[in-house]
Amino acid sequence: MAWSCKNCKHYSVKMKSSKPKKQRIMQKKASLHIKGKMLGCHLSDDLKKKYDKRSIRVRKGDKVKVMSGQFKGKTGKVEEVNVKNSKIYVNGVEYQKKEGTKIKMPIHASNVMITELNLEDKKRQEILKRK
Repeated sequence: MAWSCKNCKHYSVKMKSSKPKKQRIMQKKASLHIKGKMLGCHLSDDLKKKYDKRSIRVRKGDKVKVMSGQFKGKTGKVEEVNVKNSKIYVNGVEYQKKEGTKIKMPIHASNVMITELNLEDKKRQEILKRK
């Protein structure tokens, strides 16, 4: 029998439950506009001082540095942001299969740090200006 709950249809950014199991379920069942808010990354020290912000949502075209995991220390541009799976794909972060083909490795946004922002979007510039 599948687990169901009346309150799980609506997701709150401030999770109501203190139980980790319920938190994981709420994160998995969250709608895409809420999952997008979960794709926030820390900014590098110089960007923190410049924009007076600690973190911002990662976007395609940002330069990031991998902070933890198998590819720790690698830097590259974000090629793709998969909001549905809460993963990002970074240029140069890939592994090789036994047959020889290279596969892009998905990384969670919390494991990277933004070193250079893509400021082509006007809305993003407005987000950085407001406090």
